[in-house]
Order: sequence, then C-alpha cells, then structure tokens
Amino acid sequence: MKLQFLALAAASSLLFQETLAQYATAAMMRFQCSQLSIERLDPLVNPGMLPSTHMHQIVGGNSFNATMTPVDYDPSAKSTCTTCSFAEDFSNYWTANLYFRAKNGSHKRVPQMVNLGLKGQGGITVYYIPPYDGKTKVTAFKPGFRMLVGDAMLRSNQGMQRQICHRCEHNIQQSPFGGAPCTGDDTVTFPNKMCPGGIRTTITFPTCWDGKNVDSPDHKSHVAYPSSGTLESTGPCPASHPVRLPQLMYEVMWDTRQFNDKAIWPDKGQPLVYSMGDGTGYGQHGDYVFGWKGDALRRALDARCSGDRCSQLKTQTPEQALACFKKQTVKEETEGWVSELPGGMQVTYQ
Repeated sequence: MKLQFLALAAASSLLFQETLAQYATAAMMRFQCSQLSIERLDPLVNPGMLPSTHMHQIVGGNSFNATMTPVDYDPSAKSTCTTCSFAEDFSNYWTANLYFRAKNGSHKRVPQMVNLGLKGQGGITVYYIPPYDGKTKVTAFKPGFRMLVGDAMLRSNQGMQRQICHRCEHNIQQSPFGGAPCTGDDTVTFPNKMCPGGIRTTITFPTCWDGKNVDSPDHKSHVAYPSSGTLESTGPCPASHPVRLPQLMYEVMWDTRQFNDKAIWPDKGQPLVYSMGDGTGYGQHGDYVFGWKGDALRRALDARCSGDRCSQLKTQTPEQALACFKKQTVKEETEGWVSELPGGMQVTYQ
C-alpha cells in the first residue's frame, strides 16, 4: 500500500512538473489592456441599471455601456478605439475592484499595476490560450458571445468555479516564479499576510461551448469545463458542450504596497475586500463580451501567436491605447479614502 501511495505521489508530481514545463513554453497570447473606466456599470448582470450594484474596472473597447443588447451588440462596430495592445480587439473585459479596509473602518481603492513585460496603465493582462500540445485546434468566439465566471455572492468555496485564485508576490519582479496559475501557494481566499510585491488575481474561464448559444440567461450555461482533465492536458469536452474554445484568462495585478503598514491594518484578520462587499476573496469574478474585428482572433489562434506581438494582427503603442478612455456614466468618486464602499455595499464574510 505504501509503495502504491509513493508511486501515485511520484506520478502526480511528475504530471505537475510536465504541466509547469508546458505552461512555461506554450504558445499563448498575453497582452495588456489598460484602464478604460472605473465605475458601477454591468451590462451582463445588471443590464440597463444606472448605476449597477458594485464598482468594476473595465478595459477594452470604448463603446462599453449599461445596455449592450445580448446577441446583437457588436463592440467592434460600435467602438472607435480600444485600450488593448491589439488594435483589432474591441472586446470588453471587466472585474470587481479591490479595496483596503483600514483599522478605522475607512476604505481606499487598491490601484492596479501593469504585469511583467508589458506597458500601459492599470487594467488587466489578457490571455487567449490554445491546448498545450501545439496541434489541437480551437474555435474562436463568435460575434455576440459573452460569458461570466465566478459568483459575486460567494463567501465560501462551495460552488466555486475552477482556477480563480490569488498569489502573494514576494517582490515586483515576481521572483522566484510561483508556477502555473492556481498552483503552489496560490489561494482562493485573500492572502492573510502583507505581500511585498502586491497581489495577483487570476480568473480563468471555461473552455467548452455548446456550439449554438452565444449567451445564456445566467451567462454560464452555454459553456462548460472539460469532462475530464483540463485544457492544458487536452481533456475532452462533454457531449453537451462539444466545441473547444481557447482558454480566456485574466490576471489583475493589485499594487498593495502602500498598505503594507501594520499601523493601519485591522487588529484581527486581513484588510482586503472586493467592491461587492466580499471580505473573503471567494466572490471574485470576471465578465467578457467578445468584440474582435472580423476574423482577427481566429487568424491569431490558427497561427498560434504568442505574447503581445502577432504577424496576423495589428498592434498599437501603449500611448495609443492610453488615449482611449471613457468618462464615467454616473459620476462617483473612485480615489482616496471613503467611509464606505461605493453603492453602500456592506462587507460580509459568510
């Protein structure tokens, strides 16, 4: 029995090392989408509501608004610019904002910083990842496609979707490398200690599609995870969702360094909360509305483009991306210390 356990442990360790090696060398699009707006808008969960219930940080095409009609709305036709490195990507990507809650009960938004190797301002690092085997094809998202991963109401791991996590960085150089996302010391909850290099949030979306619906009432049911294995291991999609999609993944780099002062930390527990009042980290979530121009994404995926340069795509400079912005639809203070979270969201832990 002991020998069997050791053999299983060794096999598991070997599989992990192989996956890590594949992750380090896999062809994956990885690019910067700088800040477009910080405001309470959510056309998926709160369509038409001005303002929505909680604060978001939004990147991508500048046509983002509270009412983006399902199926019919095309950001690539409506937008005049994008904050993303690839000039043909007018998609919108958004997440909740992170706040620091001080000992005195006041709150301050934690700014974002740009990930390693990229240039811009705040925002999100966006990935489109094909299977790691280097040959399995995926289907590009179709016009009108949108989805949501995670659940803003969660305060425990029950019901959590896969691969949503936090990484406490040792330094700005992110050294030593902590491995593939949501492995090693990564946690689904907020780190319970100060992080000298800030905190990285990873949000990973499902990779299987029903092949018919570009949306669903809950913005989740039309997509699924592999029935066994993972995208990385080229796990098969379930019969109900047979079409392979690229893995869409966000990384958000939260610059918590200014808050690494025990004098302002609460006497008990960690001080971070998401803008929907989540004091645990379990409620982190990501939203996506597809908006690539024409067949640009398909061409890039077929060419297995990697990083933020691709022979199949037009790129723009960081300065051009930063010239794209959107004024708040509902004016609301987003900077400095505030007495409560925007919208009066109450902080909860269960």
